[in-house]
Amino acid sequence: MRHDYTVVYQPIEDGWFMATVPELPGAVTQGATLDEARANIKDAVELLIQSYRDDALREAPAGAIVETLAVDPL
Repeated sequence: MRHDYTVVYQPIEDGWFMATVPELPGAVTQGATLDEARANIKDAVELLIQSYRDDALREAPAGAIVETLAVDPL
């Protein structure tokens, strides 16, 4: 399932770029180039979402019904 996120790239010291995703607090990384920052933020978002999923499953009470919800972007 595809979901689109907004990524904000900011030039920082020494020519590096910081990348953040406003919809996902905690999705923050950097790169020496814009392309490296793009690759790093993609990895950061994937890892963060997987971590959220793992935590949700681990914390689900016994007997809870767990399913996948597909949401189309607006």
